[in-house]
Amino acid sequence: MRGKSLLICVILAGAAVMGYRWLPSYYNPFVPLSLDDPPGKISQFKLRRLTPEACTRLLSEANQKRLIQTQAMANSAGDCPLSDVVRVRNFGPVTLSSSFIASCPLALSSALFIQQQARPLTKTMMGSDLTRVEHLGSFACRNIYHRPDARRSEHASADALDISGFQLADGQRVTVLAGWRNEKTQPWLQALLSASCDYYGNGLGPEYNAAHANHFHLGMRGFGLCR
Repeated sequence: MRGKSLLICVILAGAAVMGYRWLPSYYNPFVPLSLDDPPGKISQFKLRRLTPEACTRLLSEANQKRLIQTQAMANSAGDCPLSDVVRVRNFGPVTLSSSFIASCPLALSSALFIQQQARPLTKTMMGSDLTRVEHLGSFACRNIYHRPDARRSEHASADALDISGFQLADGQRVTVLAGWRNEKTQPWLQALLSASCDYYGNGLGPEYNAAHANHFHLGMRGFGLCR
């Protein structure tokens, strides 16, 4: 019996090694993230474990592929010091209501979310191209809900973006506040918020609490909490 058990273990180990060797890179959690990796839990795992150097490299590649346009910013001091942040100008063909400050993880996650999910979902569910994202900002040196005894908000480190609405090529403008209660646009907005789970640490929307009735809070803390 011992010999048979040992043989089974050897066979299983060999199969595991061969499976690892032939596993497609986007299914292999130990292969570095590629911008072409499909959305999913493995890509999310890779995205969340990026080193600062790897994030900077991928963000540069995303700029070259015109998934995003960023501008480097100088480090800053003060109550909420910032380092290695960028100013996001656009997401390629998708413009912004204004530029915003972002950490590298937030910028890269947002570029992938817009390219891989927001644009295809908009085309499929709304029948038109996504052309513009409206937002309420990213960086704000404050505590959560502005409470003096609370911990620092993700916004204090430029690790969160508050999206308030979208514009489509056919002229439609959909705000989170009004669109969430509209039977035509609610399924699409719900799909967008749900899809954000594969890219951000947390995605909070109108059903989370009253403070998020008019926007999606997309932040880097946590691991795929969306509600």
